[in-house]
Amino acid sequence: MQKFKIPYNFEIKSIIQLYAQWIREGKLKPSSDWNKDRKIKFTVQDPCQLVRKSFGDPVADDLRYIVKAVVGEENFIDMMPNKSNNFCCGGGGGYLQSGFQEQRRAYGQTKANQILTTKAAYCITPCHNCHAQVHDMAEVNDHAWQTVHLWTLLCLSLGILGPKERTYLGEDLKDVDVFHPESEE
Repeated sequence: MQKFKIPYNFEIKSIIQLYAQWIREGKLKPSSDWNKDRKIKFTVQDPCQLVRKSFGDPVADDLRYIVKAVVGEENFIDMMPNKSNNFCCGGGGGYLQSGFQEQRRAYGQTKANQILTTKAAYCITPCHNCHAQVHDMAEVNDHAWQTVHLWTLLCLSLGILGPKERTYLGEDLKDVDVFHPESEE
């Protein structure tokens, strides 16, 4: 709206900014204790639409703040380059997901190499388009990593991730702090 000089009186925020704010305010209280002994390593994908094209490094910093709160700072491995300088996953903002598999995978190999360099077991994606692309690139690269949504790990760290919400978790996380809302426990 600023670009087109259209007046407005509201603020646009990403859910990542809100998660970070709520954690800082104590409204959300994630715990990384589940990963203290497991020491599972995680990296994170900076979505182009969110970081480079919208909110910039401040939202990338919020993303890392959340990830470290959820998995433990010692279990986070950042990609290089990162934040606003990070490489695109190759998903084309969702446009390439509907086809162009060969081109999408060719573009995505740069991101795949970047993830492989971290040696992380999981790549966290806060964007569904990035998730689809990074997940596909993991399959192309012999399942070298698991791809997981940010909110899946946030829910796991809050102890509210149910048994049917673990589709993209590897065997190492399938049984961690399973929340059973139907039980009295």
